[in-house]
Amino acid sequence: MDETLEKKFFPMLERITEMFLEYGIKNLNMDDISRKLGISKKTLYRFVDNKEALVAKILENENNKGKLFFDNLNQEPLNAIEKLFEVSIHVHKRMKHFNPMLVFELKKYYESLFDKHMSAICSFLQKKMRTNLEQGISEGLYRSDVNIDLAVTLYVNSLVEMHNFAFAKVNNVSVEQIFEVLFEHHIRAISTPEGLAYFEMRKKEVTDSKKDYKNL
Repeated sequence: MDETLEKKFFPMLERITEMFLEYGIKNLNMDDISRKLGISKKTLYRFVDNKEALVAKILENENNKGKLFFDNLNQEPLNAIEKLFEVSIHVHKRMKHFNPMLVFELKKYYESLFDKHMSAICSFLQKKMRTNLEQGISEGLYRSDVNIDLAVTLYVNSLVEMHNFAFAKVNNVSVEQIFEVLFEHHIRAISTPEGLAYFEMRKKEVTDSKKDYKNL
């Protein structure tokens, strides 16, 4: 797809993503999607060849938005823990619209796309987490004896597993709640006394800001 078509298609991708979040992927065919967009199916097929290609585009778009967030975050003069707080706020905002059934449908109907998507996310997160750990150690906020490879692997694997729909349903917890526990456990496991003091100082303020987002 050339650059002009990409620019035209981007707003549609955002709207289609909202549709999938509301109705699920399986419940919408290309006729439904084009009708809700107010365009002909022929026009929709100018951008993608089929529904699988459409799902692939949406996953690619979500990855790109995540990369843009981290690129912008890296431009901010924040310490390592503060950056993780910013990530937690970002995740909190996105979880407001998260539908766990989408993960189930992606695994069931688009397994290869889902596996490729998750592999890309894991690789990206591992790099970002490694950078964050190295920064925190240099700032004296994280312990210098932390096994970086192990800490990164454990945390990223836990982030992936938290989307396990069956686990959340059986234990009657939200993915957001699971993330909050993982986030705090990670900070407490790697931080120095100075890092923990900073975390405790900022924790309530950040928690209150998340409550404000929830009420929006």
